[in-house]
Amino acid sequence: MSLLILLALPFLGSAVAALLPTNARNVESLWAALIALALLIPLALLYPDVSGGAVVSERLAWLPALGMDIVVRLDGFAWMFAMLVSGMGLLVIVYARYYLSASDPAARFYSLLLGFMGAMLGVVVSGNLVQLVVFWELTSVFSFLLIGYWTHRKDARRGARMAFTVTATGGLALLAGVLVLGHIVGSLELDVVLAAGDVVRAHALYPLALGLVLLGALTKSAQFPFHFWLPHAMAAPTPVSAYLHSATMVKAGVFLLARLWPVLSGTDAWFWIVGGAGLATLLLGSYVAMFQNDLKGLLAYSTISHLGLITLLLGLNSPVAAVAAVFHMMNHATFKASLFMSVGIIDHETGTRDMRRLDGLFRFMPITGTLAIVACAAMAGVPLLNGFLSKEMFFAETVFVSSHPAIEYGLPAAATLAGIFAVVYSLRFGHDVFFGNPPVDCPRQPHEPTHWMRVPVELLVLACVVVGTLPGWSVGPLLAAAARPVVGGSLPDYSLALWHGFNTPLMMSGVAMAGGLLIYLRFAARFKQLRGTPLLRGLDGKRQFERVMAWLSDGARRLTRRLSTRRLQPQLFTMLLIATLAGVASSLIVPLSWGDRARVPATPEFVLLWGVAGACALGAAYQAKFHRLAALTMLGVVGLALCITFAWFSAPDLALTQLSVEVVTLVLFLLGLRWMPQRKEQDDAQILVRHRWRRRRDLLLAVGIGAGLAALSYALLTRHAPLSISPFFIDRALPEGGGTNVVNVMLVDFRAFDTLGEITVLSIVGLTVYALLRRFRPARETVDQTAQQQVAAGADLTDPDADGDDYLPPYLEVPAVLVRLLLPVAGLFAFHLFMRGHNEPGGGFVAGLVLAIAFIAQYMVSGTRWVEARMELKPTRWIAVGLLVALATGTGALVLGYPFLTTHTAHVTWPLVGEVHLPTAALFDLGVFAVVVGSTLLLLTAIAHQSLRARRRQPLAAPTEEAGAH
Repeated sequence: MSLLILLALPFLGSAVAALLPTNARNVESLWAALIALALLIPLALLYPDVSGGAVVSERLAWLPALGMDIVVRLDGFAWMFAMLVSGMGLLVIVYARYYLSASDPAARFYSLLLGFMGAMLGVVVSGNLVQLVVFWELTSVFSFLLIGYWTHRKDARRGARMAFTVTATGGLALLAGVLVLGHIVGSLELDVVLAAGDVVRAHALYPLALGLVLLGALTKSAQFPFHFWLPHAMAAPTPVSAYLHSATMVKAGVFLLARLWPVLSGTDAWFWIVGGAGLATLLLGSYVAMFQNDLKGLLAYSTISHLGLITLLLGLNSPVAAVAAVFHMMNHATFKASLFMSVGIIDHETGTRDMRRLDGLFRFMPITGTLAIVACAAMAGVPLLNGFLSKEMFFAETVFVSSHPAIEYGLPAAATLAGIFAVVYSLRFGHDVFFGNPPVDCPRQPHEPTHWMRVPVELLVLACVVVGTLPGWSVGPLLAAAARPVVGGSLPDYSLALWHGFNTPLMMSGVAMAGGLLIYLRFAARFKQLRGTPLLRGLDGKRQFERVMAWLSDGARRLTRRLSTRRLQPQLFTMLLIATLAGVASSLIVPLSWGDRARVPATPEFVLLWGVAGACALGAAYQAKFHRLAALTMLGVVGLALCITFAWFSAPDLALTQLSVEVVTLVLFLLGLRWMPQRKEQDDAQILVRHRWRRRRDLLLAVGIGAGLAALSYALLTRHAPLSISPFFIDRALPEGGGTNVVNVMLVDFRAFDTLGEITVLSIVGLTVYALLRRFRPARETVDQTAQQQVAAGADLTDPDADGDDYLPPYLEVPAVLVRLLLPVAGLFAFHLFMRGHNEPGGGFVAGLVLAIAFIAQYMVSGTRWVEARMELKPTRWIAVGLLVALATGTGALVLGYPFLTTHTAHVTWPLVGEVHLPTAALFDLGVFAVVVGSTLLLLTAIAHQSLRARRRQPLAAPTEEAGAH
């Protein structure tokens, strides 16, 4: 199966899962399991291709000129992680079916879980560094949604925000880091970067790239000092913790360290930063884990500790240590995920995770107890289990490290101490929970879960035993395939034998086991009585994080109060002033001068046109104080003059678009004027006196901006343009774009991706305005004024069922009929503009505006109820269909093996018509047309509806004579 299809499969499954019935757990879990299985099987079949060191890759052209193709790259290391993502995901899906209650929205859970699976898969198989960062941030987004899955819980919401803030901020640093790496290497392709290790390490920007990349990796894998977010993410459902916080997401950071190990390792900076962070995290996590009384809290800190162990191994600059790190990634995923699932079973069947309330569960849950105890032993590093093997390799690497004497002696001692702590917290889990007196304070009577809920735990524990007893047969080839790309292609000498004789690592293991057992026996009773962590009670990462966030929020509020205002006019003045100052500053650096291009003599008609336009502009500014409608009319004359100017200078497309936009803007202003308070003469006088200086200031700024833009335009128009890009589009519009209208070909072909972004933004704006206006509540004074105007026109507002929006005064009845007859003519004209757009002035954008104007005219003269009852307009559906058509056009090119939005033209001979060329760009333009119609209708009708809604909320009394006279 295609690697690109495999990458897209979880996202497609996520979209389908979101549409399934929310409480049909069997259907949803079955669908999610099938998606995970469909991902797991093809990946497993690719093992022969990657086991020998080969790389399987696929490329999808995206932005070849910028080196930004979509590359899916699978080597042994990526294959191992992909199998981990899909295989562990399948087990978690099966487990979650029995963990989630019937009241939980299962559709949302499985949709988010599959989305996270796709994002994590994208991280491990990305062959482009920027592509990797995109998926990296997607994992943060999906983890945020999964951690906060139980939205009614405050701790879940806070934990989700904390995790997202830390990991997403690290992701931004990672983006900067990979851009610096790309600058050093000259490419963002992972293969090129992995082969340029010597170049990167010798470059002056290496420390900067290293620091930024490590910020991303260490925050993601909860390394000190960013470790505090992981324990608070335990508010997520236990299946999420088992998947994200033991096997996948928190492994993304150490995955990146291992992925870039051939490029960034081998320096003192790498050793001290990575090794130091790993050692601090290893000791801190294991120490704090001993004092946790919440089972998930214990596992969270133990996860932090084991991630620190992996980071420390990668920081030692030793190929064997890197192999050991890869091995422990695999082992940790098995025993830690099984322990999280065991905790979920205990919580599910007893109603609590508090170890102070749990004792003697083994007699009630013997099978679950056995599985959990074996997994705890693997976590502690007991012989004949997989954790023992990777722990022995870790001890050996700390013994044989060559560095400063303090490191050579201190590192093995620290590793042994961490091993002692690991034995203690493993004994606390295994012994305190399952042995002792029967529990007397459990919310529910303990009992074994249903068998299928336990199956994933059984499979994972079986893997711990098989790998621990038969490592060479079970995991040896897989480890070799996964570790080879990490160390640069040539594996060092290492052994997975169960017995290496009596040596220093074995002695360290013995000391750790014995020391941990003695400490547990000595302080077993006190662990449950302690509140907090001794020696670290004042060091609360959560509290420090919240203090920093509170300080930032308070600073932002203070800065906002000083520099900002809710009034629109000062905001506009500030923006225009800053833009003016920037323009003046740039003119000081590059002096503004006129060119020697031949001038075109002014004609009396053009001078007269802009003389009238200038007078209307000044009149609009003056009348804005007294008569807004008159000001709006004069402003429309200025827009009309601009349309004529575009046509004058041979820009008919711009003229058509400007004319349509002028009409839409006029309607928008008219609707907005209804909600502005009426001015009285005395109020105007007071305002004039109070703000005279402000008006003069605004006048000076307006004159300065106008003069500056005029000078800049004149300077540009009088210069020759030897580097103009116009010939490129003019020469290629017909042979490559299939159209003679260069402007339209640019919009729907050469720069179609920009147009797709623009219509997406237009859709978002339309939906946002609609959403905001749904909750808009106009002032009572404005509502009363509008209602009194309707009363004066003869509307009956005392009838709660009366629809004043449908009321037509006699003087509007004839125009209403004419406007309704005009609709099919306008539709035909819009069709004409759309069909001719590729070769003549027109196109989807202006055609959409024309049709939207025709629809708006129906609203204006016939009322919203009449239009909705007879025309069934659904603006949101227009938007949705338009975006889908535009995306389908681009996706169709991808399916055929061409870059996104590549245009193709077919020539078809029709009877009675002759030869007709049909470009695929016309389909894209159809999407633009639909989005413009839908967004324009949604914007204008949403504003128009407010009068009807406001009046219905606040009905007025019957009209009086005074009101009628008014």
